[in-house]
Amino acid sequence: MSTFRQRTTLLAAASTAVLALALTACGGNGSGNKVAGSAANAPAPAAASGRTAEQADTAKGTGAAQNTGGSHRTGAKSPGTAKTSGSASAPDCTTKDVSLRAAYHDGPPYTHIVLTAKNTSGHSCRLKGYPEIQFLESHRENVPAVAKSKPAAPVVLTPGTPAYALVRLSNGGVDENTEPVTAFSVMLQGSDGLATVNAPGAGLAVDPAKWATGYWTYELRNGADDF
Repeated sequence: MSTFRQRTTLLAAASTAVLALALTACGGNGSGNKVAGSAANAPAPAAASGRTAEQADTAKGTGAAQNTGGSHRTGAKSPGTAKTSGSASAPDCTTKDVSLRAAYHDGPPYTHIVLTAKNTSGHSCRLKGYPEIQFLESHRENVPAVAKSKPAAPVVLTPGTPAYALVRLSNGGVDENTEPVTAFSVMLQGSDGLATVNAPGAGLAVDPAKWATGYWTYELRNGADDF
C-alpha cells in the first residue's frame, strides 16, 4: 500500500512537471508572438541597413545625374554672352556704311569739333578704334588718339544710329601756328575707303603740334573726352 502511494505520488509529480512544461511552452509561443512584433518594429540589422543606404545613395546619385543632364540639355545662354557674340560677328564699318560730318563743339574760340559717323546701311557694323584723320597735305601723319577716351566695349552701330569722336584742333592761343582747313580726309579702321569731310562754317584753324582725336563712342562723355 505504501509502495502504491509512492508510485502514485511520483506519477502525479511527473504529470505536474509535464503540465508545467506544456504551460511554459504555451506561454513561450504567446511571448514569441510579442517578440516577433517587437522585432518587426526594431531597426533593421546592420547588413540590411547597409544595403538600404546603398540603395538610397544610388537613388540620390541617379536623381542628381538626371537634374544635371536636364540643365545641360537646356543650354541657355546668358544675355551677356549673346550680346558679345553679336558684337563679334558684326562686320567692320566702311566709309560706304556711314555718313560723316563735322560740327563745332562749344566756342568760340573753336578749339574742338565733333565728328559724327551715322550708320546709313541696312545692317549693323562695328566702328573700330578712332577716326584716322589727315587735316593737311603738308602733314601726312594721322591725328594722334587720346587713350583715355577709349570705350570699354566695341562700338556696334545698328542701322540709323550714330557714334561720335571729339577732335581737338588747337589750344586757342593767339600765338599758335595754325593753318586753315576747309575740308579733310577720314579713314575708318578696318576699312580701306577714304571719305572727305567738309569743315563746318568758314573753316578750321588747326595746329599740328596740338591736335588730337578721341575714340568712337556712343555719346560724348565730357569727363573722359576732356582733352
